[in-house]
Amino acid sequence: MSDREPPRRRVPGPARPVRPGGQRRPGPGASPARRPSAQRPTGPRVIRLGSPRPRLRMVSLALTLVMIAFVVRLLQVQAVDASTYVAKAEQNRYVGRTLAAERGGITDRNGVELATSVDAYDITADPTLFTQEATKTADAPEQAAALLAPILGQNAETVTKKLKTKNTRYTLLANRQTPQVWTQIKDLRNTLAAKAETDPSTVNVLGGIVAVPASKRVYPNGDLAAGILGWVNADGKGGGGLEQELNKELAGKDGEIRYAQSGGLQVPTAGSTETPAVAGSDFELTIDRDIQWAAQNAITEQVKESKADSGYVIVQDTQTGEILAMANSPGFDPNDLSQADSAALGNAAVQDAYEPGSTAKVMSMAAVLEENVATPQTHVVVPNRLQRGDRLFQDDIDHPTWNLTLNGVLAKSSNIGTILAAGQLGKTQKEANQVLYSYLRKFGIGGSTGLGFPGETKGILAPPEDWSTSQQYTIPFGQGVSLSALQAASVYSTIANGGVRVEPTLVRGTKGADGRFTPAVEPKKTRVVSEKTAKTLAQMLESVVDDEQGTGTKARIPGYRVAGKTGTANRVDPATGKYNGYTSSFAGFAPADNPRITVYCAIQNATKGSYFGGQICGPIYKEVMEFALKTLQVPPTGAKAANLPVTFTP
Repeated sequence: MSDREPPRRRVPGPARPVRPGGQRRPGPGASPARRPSAQRPTGPRVIRLGSPRPRLRMVSLALTLVMIAFVVRLLQVQAVDASTYVAKAEQNRYVGRTLAAERGGITDRNGVELATSVDAYDITADPTLFTQEATKTADAPEQAAALLAPILGQNAETVTKKLKTKNTRYTLLANRQTPQVWTQIKDLRNTLAAKAETDPSTVNVLGGIVAVPASKRVYPNGDLAAGILGWVNADGKGGGGLEQELNKELAGKDGEIRYAQSGGLQVPTAGSTETPAVAGSDFELTIDRDIQWAAQNAITEQVKESKADSGYVIVQDTQTGEILAMANSPGFDPNDLSQADSAALGNAAVQDAYEPGSTAKVMSMAAVLEENVATPQTHVVVPNRLQRGDRLFQDDIDHPTWNLTLNGVLAKSSNIGTILAAGQLGKTQKEANQVLYSYLRKFGIGGSTGLGFPGETKGILAPPEDWSTSQQYTIPFGQGVSLSALQAASVYSTIANGGVRVEPTLVRGTKGADGRFTPAVEPKKTRVVSEKTAKTLAQMLESVVDDEQGTGTKARIPGYRVAGKTGTANRVDPATGKYNGYTSSFAGFAPADNPRITVYCAIQNATKGSYFGGQICGPIYKEVMEFALKTLQVPPTGAKAANLPVTFTP
């Protein structure tokens, strides 16, 4: 049998389909039939657009990047740099201003106003509202300045410069203006605003002007007590006197307010923060307005009549040391310093130092009595001339040899008699000088009075080892030593107060914001001489006024016992430092046997009429003392004077 595989029988398959048109579908392995050629269209050619998806992707990517940038910037503004931008926004939107504290008032001892504060306005501007961008006008600052300058009393160029201030939304045009000034500006601003609504060509160039409530210092009595009160300067601070000394207490503490603004006006709904101001304390002085007026009127008239350079009067309570009046002439009106003489500003009664003359003899006599080297009846032979050192001394008038008692030396104001009496204070002149110096210092000469007034002088008192040959003999009668009017008054108040010196005071107490009155601290008291010595001196001072030989007869007051002393000293001209003219004075107290009031008067360089202290200051003493006694209702004692002898028969 053959190993070959028998041939397979070919089995017929299914018939191939026949395509329409009689063509058979090609079978497997057959070549594809050739397609007939497509017939080209005969119409216009159609351009097919590309796919939009790439472009959409590009736009989406760009938008995404922009959004990412916005988000990053937003995060930076609101998170990273939030505080910085908030601060800038606050700075541009919010403004702050000071709330001025109400300055405390000053009254006399009876509550009469001497210095007070009234409503006023600080006229301010927002410079950003005067720019060309804000006003659409190139010269808005100039136009506004032309309107404001006459009302504010300023130069138009100055106002223009302030309105053009850069990098600020606040500038002060004028401070402490009266309500009338602000009313004028406000009416003018409102008129321009109304016209601008109907006339497009009109610009309200005053739209950026704002008034801030403030206060203005006013002195209701004009120049009365101006030397004591002083004044308040343009910055609202005390510029002199008690206004300066007590400025911290009077000024109080300023507050502050911060608020949102728009167009120069506060936005009420935006809220604000405020620190309230604390008002200053009120001060009650020891001054009596009526007595102050009497003293000021008297000294002003006499300075004018005598054609003198200046003068002062001091009235003091002998028991308490309180100053009841302190008047200067010439003076000034603190309401209008533009009209004041710069030389008259201040308080000459405590600031001028001058040689007192014979009113200082009372200190020499106090030393002589206290040291028991003489009594009022001690005999003192007073020659017409006295040789001491390299000088020949004389009294103010030529006279034969006087046979005076120590009381008579004081009554007749003998320089020679005082030199002789003071020379008994020590075994040698050097010892006498040292003793006299110690008493002058006890009386307060060469030291502070304790008043603490601005610019107060201590006077001039050299130590005894530095006294020249002439000073050893001139100082006992008031030349070669300098003091102030207040120091001189204090000397006589010390004697009137039984030999106890009480530091002078001007303030009785204060009243704070709570309305409670706090009395001033009690002044310091110092025993200078014994009560016996003080009483004896008072009797001796009566002889100056009551005895016909006394130099102070013009100071007599009917019904009252008066103790006093005249003074006429060579005057040192402050301009040249040389002697020129005279210082005329009178000092004393009443009632002499029960003292209540001290009055001291001094006039510098009288050039018309008499220049003797008893002649021109004695009448002032009488006028002021009479008024003060009646005002304070001090009755006469009714007791008789001691009538100590003035002369003796050898």
